[in-house]
Amino acid sequence: MTEEGIREIVFDTETTGFDAYGADRITEIGCVEVVDLMPTGNTFHTYIDPQRDIPEKVTEITGLTREFLDGKPLFSHQAQAFIDFVGDAQMVAHNAEFDMGFVNAELSRAGYEPYPKQRFTDTLKIARAKFPGSPASLDALCKRFDISLATRDKHGALVDAELLARVYLELSGGRARSFGFASHSNKQLDSTLVPVAQPRPTALAPRISESELEAHTGFIKKIGGDAADSIWQKYWSKSERRAG
Repeated sequence: MTEEGIREIVFDTETTGFDAYGADRITEIGCVEVVDLMPTGNTFHTYIDPQRDIPEKVTEITGLTREFLDGKPLFSHQAQAFIDFVGDAQMVAHNAEFDMGFVNAELSRAGYEPYPKQRFTDTLKIARAKFPGSPASLDALCKRFDISLATRDKHGALVDAELLARVYLELSGGRARSFGFASHSNKQLDSTLVPVAQPRPTALAPRISESELEAHTGFIKKIGGDAADSIWQKYWSKSERRAG
């Protein structure tokens, strides 16, 4: 937590595959800092040279090729910068076990301590609990919350982290929570956020003149409103009784 509020890091990784502790490696990391669920504008992003080939299927998804990544920093060269950016913040990811596995595997190879499991918040689990039986992919959640995917031509770590930060805000209660309205969730809305109008101690005097009232009564008769069982006459009778 900072003096301003609760600091969290929403992040995403791109990798060469699924085997974090085997032959696969991270190829990209993107992090977005949020304080009280709102992005601050501070980000961390780096491509990583995995020092191995990139499967064609992965290139189709991420757009990353061996040629592009060749010569990019090794994870060990970026590890301290990543750790410094994260600090002691909670780490938020979609399907967090996947990203946690790769981050911790790379940290261990580079000689750093891995992060404990409790440091990670999984938005996939949150979404499945909140919308059981509904699609819970990042794309599906963006569509549910009307978040534009125009920037997402390919899966990119920073782009996905930025989208996830918006999804995380919505999963946590939306923008109303960020404005401090969540604290009123267990109170009556009309008495805490919208003042309720109270009746006047003394009713206002009628503002219609006798001639206007006669003209209006004549108009009602012309359209058949003088029948005793008409809605208007029932209302008028009640009004007269209250006035009397």
